[in-house]
Amino acid sequence: MTGDLEALTDPVRDRAIKQLKKRHDFATHLLVYVLVNSFIVVIWATTNSGGFFWPVFPIVGWGIGLVMNAWDVWHPAEFDEDQIHREMSRSLILLPDIP
Repeated sequence: MTGDLEALTDPVRDRAIKQLKKRHDFATHLLVYVLVNSFIVVIWATTNSGGFFWPVFPIVGWGIGLVMNAWDVWHPAEFDEDQIHREMSRSLILLPDIP
């Protein structure tokens, strides 16, 4: 009886661990983003604060990657059986006959 319960909870536990790791990795990514970009802004401010705000380029560029990382963490690609069967059917139609 406990073997059945363990068999059912192992995939759920594995998925939960994977999701927790993704959240931890995102928090680390966010912290590094803030620290590094703050340092870049400090460099800009101490060298030529009256000039063009060039730190915008790494802030926006890296920010796009950060947003994509957040999307992966909080909107995982979970597919239901209907979507899987539809894709399998579409793939079978597109594949040539294999002898």
